[in-house]
Amino acid sequence: VRLVGGASRCNGDVEIKHHGEWKDMGYYYDFDLWTLKAAADSVRLVHGSSLCSGRLEVRSNQSWSSVCEEDLDLNDTQVVCRELGCGAPGLLQGGLYGEGEAPVWTSELQCEGNESTVLDCRRSSSTGKTCSTGTAAGLTCTDPGGVRLVGQPSRCAGTLEIQHQGKWKPVEDEYKFWDLKSGSAVCQHLDCGSAVSVNRTDYSTYRRVWMVSVPCVKLKSGLRDCVGLDDSYKHSSGVDVVCSDLLPQPNISLSDGVFGVYQQGFRVLVGSDFTI
Repeated sequence: VRLVGGASRCNGDVEIKHHGEWKDMGYYYDFDLWTLKAAADSVRLVHGSSLCSGRLEVRSNQSWSSVCEEDLDLNDTQVVCRELGCGAPGLLQGGLYGEGEAPVWTSELQCEGNESTVLDCRRSSSTGKTCSTGTAAGLTCTDPGGVRLVGQPSRCAGTLEIQHQGKWKPVEDEYKFWDLKSGSAVCQHLDCGSAVSVNRTDYSTYRRVWMVSVPCVKLKSGLRDCVGLDDSYKHSSGVDVVCSDLLPQPNISLSDGVFGVYQQGFRVLVGSDFTI
């Protein structure tokens, strides 16, 4: 990925290298998918057990800062959890995930609760503020789940669906951008190994679907972060994924034909019989 046409390498138009050729992002998508969240993370939870728990830090002037517990309310934590792609906020407790070495953020969030990211929230200055010992905000959001494969007996194979904005919908593949690398991000999220098959599936009717930026999935190994904000799209194609953990080790039996045994298995000559 690169930025071109600007005064430096840190600004300009976004281009993605795909199949050895640089293309402007408009070549792939003609809808509004790009947000500040897509460009850079502005909030994170660190030293927790998952993406959805840890000590809260916000990005300020290209560095990360801690937040005092007393500066957060329910509206603020709802926006933080939403930006991270997590469920509703649960526990908020200072010092729960350690104090850390990050400086204290010099602003205070004043979110209304319906914003998509903390960058959308109003802020007030609290210059010179310090947190008391044990009050650096630690936050736990509910685990969102949010990704599943449906339509097959195993949870490690089926049609890809994503839960976003509280709605489960399939993912479109109109331009056949989904491949083994992006499919593997799905399998890894589900703890199902890597993708062994990714195919487009065509529906008999148009369905409401999520538009997902496949280059974003490959770059971030994320899924929900790469979903478009508009939920009104209708398409007749989806994505079928088969993950490696679904497949048992095959049992190969050889008959009385001519074959050789090698370190990585058998080599059967033309004219010999075998069964799997």
